[in-house]
Amino acid sequence: MKAETVEWVKKAEGDMNTAQREFSVQNHPNYDAVCFHAQQCAEKYIKARLIEVGLPVIRTHDLEILLNQLLPLDPGLIVLFQSVRILSAMAVEVRYPGFVTDEDDAAEALRSSKKIREAIQSTFRV
Repeated sequence: MKAETVEWVKKAEGDMNTAQREFSVQNHPNYDAVCFHAQQCAEKYIKARLIEVGLPVIRTHDLEILLNQLLPLDPGLIVLFQSVRILSAMAVEVRYPGFVTDEDDAAEALRSSKKIREAIQSTFRV
């Protein structure tokens, strides 16, 4: 793996660790933070893959746009579209008033992020 790819993966893993740790908190878990960090993990994994294959990384939190960049090279990643759609709303909205998440949202965000993470990790092993 390219050095820059490794850096993105390390940052992504930090986000996953933060999301999982916050999800496991017994008293007053911050589900908004879980959703945000789950989205960030997925975003960073997709950007890591873009870097690894030599494609430009555009400045966006829209995971659909990023995934669409990868599909010509990794068409099997099309199975991630539902997960990407779930997480795209969690990039910005959860950080502001008017958008509230709960335990179910956080669990779904973690599942979606893990699915994306595993799929991208498998492309690095090919």
